[in-house]
Amino acid sequence: MLSDTAIAASTPRAPIADIADRLGVGAEHLIPYGHEIAKIHIDALNAPPANRTRPKPPGKLILVSATTPTRAGEGKTTTSIGLGQALTRLGESACIALREPSLGPCLGIKGGATGGGYAQAVPANRINLHFTGDFHAITTVNNLVAATIDNHIYWGNELGIDPRMVAWRRVMDMNDRSLRHIVLGLGGRYQGIPREGGFDITAASEIMAILCLANDLDDLRLRLDSILIGSNYAGEPVYLASLNITDALMALLRDALHPNLVQTLEGTPVLMHGGPFANIAHGCSSVFATRMAMHFADWAITEAGFGFDLGAEKFFDIKCRSAGLNPDAVVLVTTIRALKSHGGADDSACGHPDPAAVQRGLENLDKHIESVGLFHKRPVVALNHFAGDTEEEIRLVRERAERHDVPFSVSRHFEQGGAGSEDLARKVMTAAGQTTAYHPLYELTLSVPEKICAVSRAIYGAGDVSFTKAAENDLKRVEELGLDSLPVCIAKAPSSLSDDPALRGRPRDFQVTVRNIQINSGAGFLVVLTGEIMRMPGLPRKPLAESVKFHADGTVEGLG
Repeated sequence: MLSDTAIAASTPRAPIADIADRLGVGAEHLIPYGHEIAKIHIDALNAPPANRTRPKPPGKLILVSATTPTRAGEGKTTTSIGLGQALTRLGESACIALREPSLGPCLGIKGGATGGGYAQAVPANRINLHFTGDFHAITTVNNLVAATIDNHIYWGNELGIDPRMVAWRRVMDMNDRSLRHIVLGLGGRYQGIPREGGFDITAASEIMAILCLANDLDDLRLRLDSILIGSNYAGEPVYLASLNITDALMALLRDALHPNLVQTLEGTPVLMHGGPFANIAHGCSSVFATRMAMHFADWAITEAGFGFDLGAEKFFDIKCRSAGLNPDAVVLVTTIRALKSHGGADDSACGHPDPAAVQRGLENLDKHIESVGLFHKRPVVALNHFAGDTEEEIRLVRERAERHDVPFSVSRHFEQGGAGSEDLARKVMTAAGQTTAYHPLYELTLSVPEKICAVSRAIYGAGDVSFTKAAENDLKRVEELGLDSLPVCIAKAPSSLSDDPALRGRPRDFQVTVRNIQINSGAGFLVVLTGEIMRMPGLPRKPLAESVKFHADGTVEGLG
């Protein structure tokens, strides 16, 4: 089998201007970044597609999620790309809306985030390394806020900001555990005010969430102004609007606002925009990109990060609620490899036939199918096929899907591209014709603990939720500020339905421990930290950066 890089290099592709033209993007809205990448100006949302003779209704929205993944991931992005290519092969108008890769995971443990095999978004290396600079713009905006806070305190502190109560942290787009907790301002009176601080990864920043959830420019400005940056000495909240830098932030985000356009190996358009993680943030690409895909195409395919318990729950309870979206169909991706892992097989043995482990691991699939139903949706189960999967193992998964009365498809997009996903595409189109309105899991009028318990019990399968003393103090602060009507964004381990990454399969009646609650008033949700989850990941013992090869002709290998 050829490497992803070799496959991409051997596949001819159209100039990005041609992809935009096929999609219906007018030349006045296209912002080229060379021949292979462009941005589409958000004003295109207010203009009819140039390739349509009359206005079109919004395209049908397909959400791609997954069962609880292994550390390598189970191929939601690859499946989304394969599905989009299959719809194109069937003569349908399709556009894929995905998140942008973060450099930390690309060079750490996950590798690139552009799919693989014959279901890739290209140019993969440019996308995975810097792309159009959106992450850098978000990092800069975040750190301008941090610098302005410290500068304000240094120059007299007119707002009376209590340095001990500054809630804003710095960010960088790299995994670096040694920056999680630091002391700032050391070195004497001219170096700032000493205080504790730290770094999160850019993907977990509130600025990233705001960019991804903003509905328009006015909403973006309002969300930025509404960021809680800390408290004054009287205990009163201080919001970003009081720093008088919102216009500067808007200027820095000017180009990052516009969704990025690339293509798949088969020429299906892909909008890649925004990149929050689902284990420590809300895990969805931008509202701008989703709406743009629906605006130009008849079928818009998007994904939500990690398993359904993380990204998809937040997609429904945060993104859909905020943006007024309602997916027409849900694809639930699983793999034989993941089911074996949840059935107790050692990760090193998951490539070997083991029907008994698959059978045991099917409880994890059961729970995710049930969770989709909690939002009044019915999934299409897509088995992302790997070369070592046996017919007996596949049969077990098919029979379990049939027991739940949900469609099932074996998708071979990795080996065959769009041709390998045509059966999945047909079943998705059928499912989308039977769409129902989604129902959020909880009402916003519930108390914050009630919302956390609702997600923990219904989606994770927990029996109880406990709150540390620090979390209880955070809850009091949320209530004092009148922010208890916000939805919750629970940060937890992605490798388990529980908050304990070691618990595989379908754990039951466990206890979720809430460690802290962070206020993201600009983004419009409360970040609930559970277990040992960190908002700044670390690098593994052997980072993937050690495997990257740079060649004299400028090509890069090893990111896949």
